[in-house]
Amino acid sequence: MFAVQFDRFGPPEVLSVGPFPEPHAGRGQVRVRVRAAGVSPVDVVLREGRSPSAERLALPHIPGVDAAGVIDEVGPDVIGVAVGDEVFGAVDVSRLGGASAEFAVLAFWAAKPASMSWEEAGAGGTSIETATRVLDLLDVREGTTLLVDGAAGGVGGVAVQLAIARGARVVGTGGPDSQEFIAGLGAVPTIYGPGLPERVRARHDGRIDVALDVAGAGSLPELVAITGSAASVVTIADFTGPRLGVRLSVGDLGGEPDGRHGLAVAAAIFEQGRFRLPLREVFPLAQAARAHALAARGPRRGKIVLAVPPGTA
Repeated sequence: MFAVQFDRFGPPEVLSVGPFPEPHAGRGQVRVRVRAAGVSPVDVVLREGRSPSAERLALPHIPGVDAAGVIDEVGPDVIGVAVGDEVFGAVDVSRLGGASAEFAVLAFWAAKPASMSWEEAGAGGTSIETATRVLDLLDVREGTTLLVDGAAGGVGGVAVQLAIARGARVVGTGGPDSQEFIAGLGAVPTIYGPGLPERVRARHDGRIDVALDVAGAGSLPELVAITGSAASVVTIADFTGPRLGVRLSVGDLGGEPDGRHGLAVAAAIFEQGRFRLPLREVFPLAQAARAHALAARGPRRGKIVLAVPPGTA
């Protein structure tokens, strides 16, 4: 198969597209012929070698954790799907990649709605899993008021919509140029940064029950002040959180809710017109380096996707 890959850490130019051994579905997995694969900030820091997880990579490495495609292999103990089904989801995240290729093995997935484009589907897997997991941790439900710090990003925008679908009210922070975007997702928008408690009070008349930090911009003390309790705040981006009593959720942690059930929920509310996966830009597989360069630049509003047309070889 052909795949995006790198054999050394560095800038986007270390990426190339070329032959790579095909993966095969293992127990509890499916293999898809990829039609679209997401490009995430985690892919960038791994390629640059800046992530502590980079030392676990066997080079050459295929980046990408999110993919959508047509099932062409079903592993043992998999029920409910068959060869030819259209699905979206993510690879085994412990492998840190493998999606930006002609074929990818998915560890969790859901049926792709017919009205969802391949590009939208390819963007969704881990953002939906992560957002669902942290909403479960915060026990977001009907009547909850949630503050999402970093609501314009991939996970933040998904969390806003999934929380609203649960019946929550959401206040979302972002930069000045993201306010209209955040409002379009259904949240009450406000500017992030110092002075956040005062701005939240000015924009929202009432209590903030819980807060989610997806930006990692040093806002945790303010989020604790806004909610009144460190136990009411979860971060996925600030590793200093536990020192403040804030829960840090990075996935694959014992005792955490399993957010993978969120894929089917997201697909259902997408079909109802209550969920969307905003796209920032779509690139062909051969332009993976350009996609990675864009993913490293802000503002992070919407998802970056690699399209893999049928017959790629």
